[in-house]
Amino acid sequence: MHDILVSARNAGVEFIQPNGEKVRVLEGINCDIVGGDRIVLSGPSGSGKSTLLNILGGLIVPSEGTVTWPALGNRATLQPAKIAYVFQAESLFPALNVLENVMLPLKLMGNLLGSADAASALLERLQLDGLSKKLPEELSGGQAQRVAMARAMVVKPRLILADEPTGQLDSTTAHQFLGRVLEFADENELAVVVATHDRLIAGFMQKQWSIDHGQLATPQNI
Repeated sequence: MHDILVSARNAGVEFIQPNGEKVRVLEGINCDIVGGDRIVLSGPSGSGKSTLLNILGGLIVPSEGTVTWPALGNRATLQPAKIAYVFQAESLFPALNVLENVMLPLKLMGNLLGSADAASALLERLQLDGLSKKLPEELSGGQAQRVAMARAMVVKPRLILADEPTGQLDSTTAHQFLGRVLEFADENELAVVVATHDRLIAGFMQKQWSIDHGQLATPQNI
């Protein structure tokens, strides 16, 4: 029996526009993520995929309902050791090279000794070691996405939430890279949720969730 890492019950999110208008982004979200899950989250642009990942990862608090982390503890202790997030937007620190970016979560956790070796080994495994000394400004969009995923993986969190992590890669590169990520996840018992427009990625995953107009359909209620 796998641990429940994240549990959402009747969760909803609404934002207030500068003019005071309320915009509902998510409503009635009910889902669980358990240890070892492989979930692909699909849906059109603006459907609420990113916001859903944000509440599941504890980055924002739902306006209604609850999100809890039964096997992980409270919201304040989730990042980076328990839940790691891969953002769709650029997120690498511009003053740090690739190796230093990947080392950073380990250093934040106090793992100063061996952080360079662990980061180097992971970059080599993901076939990114040739980028180690490059600054983010020297990377293509696809390279930056893969380095951001490596940074999330390096601490071996219980859960990785990835928002369009292969959006700037061609299909062949994306699928090869995702295969390496999931192989690492299998070895380290990590759960992975990937929000993507790439329908072919669904073939890598065990569960398929879809979201549209802020409402989520999971395998239990499709």
